[in-house]
Amino acid sequence: MHAPLLVRREAAVLVLSNNDPATRNALSPEFYAALTQALVEAASDPTVGAIVLTGEGGHFCSGGNLNQLAKRRELPVEERRAKLEGLHDLVRAVRDCPKPVIAAVEGAAAGAGLSLALACDMLVAAKNAVFSVAYVKVGLTPDGGATAFLAEFVSRQVLTELCLTGERLSGERLAQLGPVNRLAEPGEALAQALVLARQIAAGPDQAMARIKHLCRQAPHHTLEEQLDMEAQYMVLSQETAESREGIGAFLDKRAPDYAPLRRAPD
Repeated sequence: MHAPLLVRREAAVLVLSNNDPATRNALSPEFYAALTQALVEAASDPTVGAIVLTGEGGHFCSGGNLNQLAKRRELPVEERRAKLEGLHDLVRAVRDCPKPVIAAVEGAAAGAGLSLALACDMLVAAKNAVFSVAYVKVGLTPDGGATAFLAEFVSRQVLTELCLTGERLSGERLAQLGPVNRLAEPGEALAQALVLARQIAAGPDQAMARIKHLCRQAPHHTLEEQLDMEAQYMVLSQETAESREGIGAFLDKRAPDYAPLRRAPD
């Protein structure tokens, strides 16, 4: 049996790679559990500054394993729902992890694979990567937060079209719609994601966790709710060692060094 998830370090960047290239990295309960656990562990690891999520063999993730889904229809509704919660727990783990998570997408990101890519905080895509809300093609409906994440940057009309047609979008087309941070030449998505991740990993750990939370909540808050949260976090940030180092470095005309300030594991 191959390991469902490959884990390696690039200095302060943790690289997590879906490892089932024979199925174009289709999702499995084993992958859900392994990636969720890796994210939980990274959350309390002070040596991790950023996370890159990618896939082996030239594809990010082809979505749900249709052979498994075909067998699953025979299970009681409660068991089918419980198995789906593994995916949704993974999406929550990406959202709730205080470390910035960057998707590096080559090849296919379809169905729940698209959901997983969009769940990340940032997205680096190869120009020729293929994205699709593919569920309708096999008579299924979206899961993994696909409709929620897509609705953050496209109109209801475009969202409905994408979900009802299952249209295949290139990395370039998805970038035009909004969620792609960096477009890469084919084969270079991971390299560009690592450049971005290293830049972010050098930043202030606690401040970045609060910034990630602010960005996640902004689409769902009223202006007054968001102003209140921003005020709370600004007041908290002003008393941290990170802000003392950052402001001090600016006044001293030097680069800040946040590495010694990373919090110890809980």
